[in-house]
Amino acid sequence: MSISPSPSADLAGLWVPLVTPFDADDAVDHDALAGLTRRLAAAGVTGTVVCGSTGEAAALDEHEQLAALATVAQAAPALPRIMGLSGYHLGQTLAWVQRLNREALAALLVPAPHYIRPSQQGLIDWFTTIADASAAPLVLYDIPYRTGATLTRETLLALAAHPNIVAVKDCGGDPAKTRALIADGRLQVLAGEDAQLFGTVAEGGAGAIAASAHLRTEDFVRMVRWLREGKLDEARTLWQPLVPLIELLFAEPNPGPLKAALALEGLMGDTLRSPMTAATEPTRQRLAALRAALT
Repeated sequence: MSISPSPSADLAGLWVPLVTPFDADDAVDHDALAGLTRRLAAAGVTGTVVCGSTGEAAALDEHEQLAALATVAQAAPALPRIMGLSGYHLGQTLAWVQRLNREALAALLVPAPHYIRPSQQGLIDWFTTIADASAAPLVLYDIPYRTGATLTRETLLALAAHPNIVAVKDCGGDPAKTRALIADGRLQVLAGEDAQLFGTVAEGGAGAIAASAHLRTEDFVRMVRWLREGKLDEARTLWQPLVPLIELLFAEPNPGPLKAALALEGLMGDTLRSPMTAATEPTRQRLAALRAALT
């Protein structure tokens, strides 16, 4: 059963997909999560994404996900929140959407159903059914290397007609598709690959969902703002020193290096849930050297 579409949402700006800190007993460290949230809010980010892939959502049960969302909301009530959502069983996914309808969310971040690899019509049906059921608008998560499903340009443009689908997190790896979506203008295009942030926003994208912005957050915020204002030279002076940091944070599977870097800052412990693993010692050493060079 569909619900009334949400008002058109403006998600432009810099969103940070939060890591989920764990303590020494492998439980969610809510104090560290709250501290990270307050720190990002003070730095001026547009909002946070809770329980995305950076947050190791696949390793969290529903109770833990709701508790993490509650902690983030309590730590920064005025800071908008996008909730990550994934799955491949439509009935179970819709039940989770109905539970999340009780939360104050700026949007849901929704990928294609993983593993199944449906047809393009199947993908349209999947997203349309979820959008009809959701009180919050949808951000389509185009990330074929995680889901195994490619969202074609035609499919994304068809989905753009839905009043409750408002944006795309672009990890599709197809620059022509990115440009077509920006030119079409119905979906706000948010860069989802940190290394493509500058180019996407400079070409007219609305912003980014960038895990790297846990660090040097003020620089990322200012850079995105300057790019959207057309101040390319000023933005470039901030971007170029950030590139080595971005490359290092993704030298191993995310969020291993990111958690190591945050641990170096004393913001949380360096713990991940299996099958994710902590950063290797060479990467830790490189992170420490880069941190020293940037301070």
